[in-house]
Amino acid sequence: MTVKLGLVGTGTVGGGCLDILSAHRDDFKRLNGIDVELVRVCSRNSETAAAHGVEDLFTTDFNDVINDPEVDIVIELIGGTTAAYDLVMGALRAGKNVVTANKALMATHGSEILELAREKGLEVAFEASVGGGIPIIGPLTHGLHANGVSSVLGIVNGTTNYMLTRMSETGATYDDALAEAQEKGFAEADPTADVDGFDAAAKIAILSTIAFNTPVNLDDVYTEGIRNIMPTDLAAAKEMGYCVKLLAIGNRTDAGIDVRVHPTMVPLSHPLATVNGVFNAIYVVGDAVGETMFFGEGAGAGAAASAVMGDVLEVARHVQQGCTNQVIPGNDGLSLVPMEELTTRYYIRFVVEDRRGVLASTARVFSDHDVSVYSVIQRGSNENVSGVDLVYITHTAQERDIRAAIQDIRALDGVLVSGQEPTVIRVQK
Repeated sequence: MTVKLGLVGTGTVGGGCLDILSAHRDDFKRLNGIDVELVRVCSRNSETAAAHGVEDLFTTDFNDVINDPEVDIVIELIGGTTAAYDLVMGALRAGKNVVTANKALMATHGSEILELAREKGLEVAFEASVGGGIPIIGPLTHGLHANGVSSVLGIVNGTTNYMLTRMSETGATYDDALAEAQEKGFAEADPTADVDGFDAAAKIAILSTIAFNTPVNLDDVYTEGIRNIMPTDLAAAKEMGYCVKLLAIGNRTDAGIDVRVHPTMVPLSHPLATVNGVFNAIYVVGDAVGETMFFGEGAGAGAAASAVMGDVLEVARHVQQGCTNQVIPGNDGLSLVPMEELTTRYYIRFVVEDRRGVLASTARVFSDHDVSVYSVIQRGSNENVSGVDLVYITHTAQERDIRAAIQDIRALDGVLVSGQEPTVIRVQK
């Protein structure tokens, strides 16, 4: 049986899929017994289709793909949450399986999409939506399915990991690291989705939904980026035996599930501390398997196309066998723990005037809010010639108490020199 494919979106990843199909279709049939044939290609322009020799299959209307009775699997690679939503839902209603790399779509409408797939007895595969070429959706839904997962931690954005690595290794400023990342093609001209944490938030929403069997949407994820991180913060972290990573975190707690994205001080002994540059890694803790980590390149045409085509072949196998084999998350009804209830340790840096009384007054505010201070360091800073850095490390404290203390400290005389906002980095236990 030949399984027929319709591909929508011929950008970087779509072009990579066309290359894989052209190079390896005969290998798929010979080695795996899976015969797949591309019968429709849809895009806003025909240039990529012509460059790959599939112009005879080309259309500019994705409804032509949905309505083609030959198509068994629709591959959605257009991105976004509007037209992509219409395409995926339309394909499912038309009785077609779907493969997508669209993290924003799955983080926003994933529950609705998977429920429709369940009703129709179809599959929606989305391995490439998280981690690019790193296999993680499959392991969570199959290989680790027998576990009760307690924690999912991820460095899931290569742009910010590259920037933080360069800032730590060379002392580069945020602006310099961003410019270098853009020059090398690791960061977009508009880096907002990466540096403000939204890309990572979409990914941890998907991972948490699967890991904890509870719907988590993008809007449920507390999100904070790396714009306020300075080289002095990275140097201080290193002195204390930590590095700083933008972590996507999902934890199962007694109160429910805690899902967030923010810069985090990671102990240098932790496996994630060794993940540098554009590499990504996802660290999963299960009650039976213990600690596991999935590592690799999280982006790029080859990595993402590899994951997409892996999904295509797996779904095609099921089409040939006349079955579906998708583990669709249910709803255990776990509560989402508000960020204000988080308890962890904190690194907090203020830029203050170098004069008597400032240290005592700030310390008094922490005490008033029941925040126990582990250590305090006052030192000059290369970045802040008009003030000094006052760095606090707390014992375990609650987020709401930290926020209240910082708000009161902001109002003190001699704090926030030159209008510089405090830097807050949560410390991974």
